[in-house]
Amino acid sequence: MSIDNQEEALVQLHTVADFCRFGASLFNQAELFYGHGNDNAYSEALTLIMYALSLPDELNEAIMTCRLLTNEKQQILALFERRITEQLPVPYITNLAYFAQLPFYVDERVLVPRSPIGELIEQHFAPFLTSEKPPERILDLCTGSGCIAIACASYFPEAEVDAVDLSVDALNVAQINIENHGLSEQVIPIQSDVFSGVVGQKYDLIVTNPPYVDEQDIESLPTEFTHEPEMGLGCGADGLDIVRVILAESAGHLNDGGLLICEVGNSQTHVESTYPEVDFTWLTFERGGHGVFSLTKKQLEKHKALFEAALKS
Repeated sequence: MSIDNQEEALVQLHTVADFCRFGASLFNQAELFYGHGNDNAYSEALTLIMYALSLPDELNEAIMTCRLLTNEKQQILALFERRITEQLPVPYITNLAYFAQLPFYVDERVLVPRSPIGELIEQHFAPFLTSEKPPERILDLCTGSGCIAIACASYFPEAEVDAVDLSVDALNVAQINIENHGLSEQVIPIQSDVFSGVVGQKYDLIVTNPPYVDEQDIESLPTEFTHEPEMGLGCGADGLDIVRVILAESAGHLNDGGLLICEVGNSQTHVESTYPEVDFTWLTFERGGHGVFSLTKKQLEKHKALFEAALKS
């Protein structure tokens, strides 16, 4: 589907509000999927308009009545066209996504940041961590764009943060974001297959949003998700290939009193059926999201034999 009434739109639409309405109508007609920062067609259109105008999204309502130049209208329509014909997530068009209220550069080498873990970071992981003893060393497993590692460093400015990923492409994007946030001394990117690159290292907090989408969900993902690197999404028949390793090996990389926070999304059902004896703490979020659990080092050690057995089976 393409925009077949562009010339009419250039003549009859004048303001930001006009183009917001027009874009939202186009996106609804195209039945696009929203899951990469916005959850509706109107917000998606506004984001693209503000990008075309080199303006921040959070401007006041006065901007809506501002009239647009012809070349500005043309740029906006070109962005609308790209969103519709390529079904490309907006953050890949703008190269910008927000996580834990912080901006991040993104492109198709990494997943678009959207984890509910961002809400936990903003809350300094309360009540699981206390302000009396903030973490001194943090590990972000499967860092992707580096958003979790950088957000942790921003909210825990005294902590050392290792950001590990198997993908060199992802680490290159993470490096861009580390430099953009001025955190080169605090956040260290490391190529690592889960824990292989941090042998002997121990942390107070391990945070991870690993690949966890099972085969059934991979096959039914909306087109927008096919632009993301598949190695960042799918992970075996039940989605738990990497999660099994994390559960079996995290205890050995945590200091006493340490904590693991892990996202598994819809694969929560597989986690619960694979480890029915384990007392996972499943977290709730004010802004939406699910499938994130916490386990202490003590809990991980308690079930270590079970985790190792599941890894071998």
